[in-house]
Amino acid sequence: MGEVRAQIRQGLWTAHTSGLARDHVQGNVVILPEAQAGDFLRFCQRNRKPCPLLAVSEPGQNMLPSLGQDINICTDVPRYRVWHRGELVDEPTDISALWRDDLVSFVIGCSFSFEQALLDDGLPLRHIEQGRNVAMYRSNLQTEAAGPFGGPVVVSMRPMRAAAAIRAIQITSRFSEVHGAPLHIGDPSLIGITDLSRPDYGDAVDVMPDELPVFWACGVTPQAAIQQARPEFCITHAPGAMLITDLFNHQLASF
Repeated sequence: MGEVRAQIRQGLWTAHTSGLARDHVQGNVVILPEAQAGDFLRFCQRNRKPCPLLAVSEPGQNMLPSLGQDINICTDVPRYRVWHRGELVDEPTDISALWRDDLVSFVIGCSFSFEQALLDDGLPLRHIEQGRNVAMYRSNLQTEAAGPFGGPVVVSMRPMRAAAAIRAIQITSRFSEVHGAPLHIGDPSLIGITDLSRPDYGDAVDVMPDELPVFWACGVTPQAAIQQARPEFCITHAPGAMLITDLFNHQLASF
C-alpha cells in the first residue's frame, strides 16, 4: 500500500484510481476553511448516502492517522481540484503550497471500495474492463441542504444484467459506509439523466441491450454542493482520483 501512495506522492500516478489497490478503502476528499466546515459537516450528516464520512481532521492537520500512519492529505491524492467561489481554477497534483492552518479535511466513502466485493463474487465491471473511470452523473434527486451547501445528488453508474444487478444490491447493502445499495435501477430519465453517453464526470462506458444501468450515490455530490455554496476557497479530489487508505474494504462490511 505504501508503494502505491509513494507513486502518487511523487507524481508518478496522476490518473483515476478505479481498480487500483482493490483491497483498500478509497476516499473522496473535501478540504474547507474552518469557517465553512461546520455547515459542511452537517451537510454530510444529513446526506449519509452520498456523503458517508470516513474521517474529519482537526483544523490545520494535514495527516490522517485514523486512515493510515503516513497519509498526508497535501500529497497523497493523484489529482486535486482547487475552487474559488464555486469556480474550478486549478487541478494540481500537490497542494502543499496552498495549505493553511485553518483548513479542515473531510474524507468521504467511495464506491470503488465495494467494487472488490462485486468482482470477488464474479460480477464484471465494465469501466474496469475498459480501463476507464466510472461514469458519474448529476441527477434530479436533491440533497438536504445545510447552510449554503445543497444541490443535486451525483450518482455513479455500472451496467449489469438483471440477475447481476440483484446480486449487486445484496452485496453493496453490506457497505453503508461507502454508499450502500443502489439508489436507482433502469430508466435514467426517471432521475433526470438524458444521455448515458455524456457523463458529467468520469468516462462513458458501453451499455449492452440486455443490461440495466445501475446507479449508486456518489461522493462527488459535495462538488455539486460546492458549486452551489460558492465558498471563497475549497480543495477537493478530481473525480475518480481518490485517496487510498490503509483500511481494508472488508473492515467496512456491516455483516
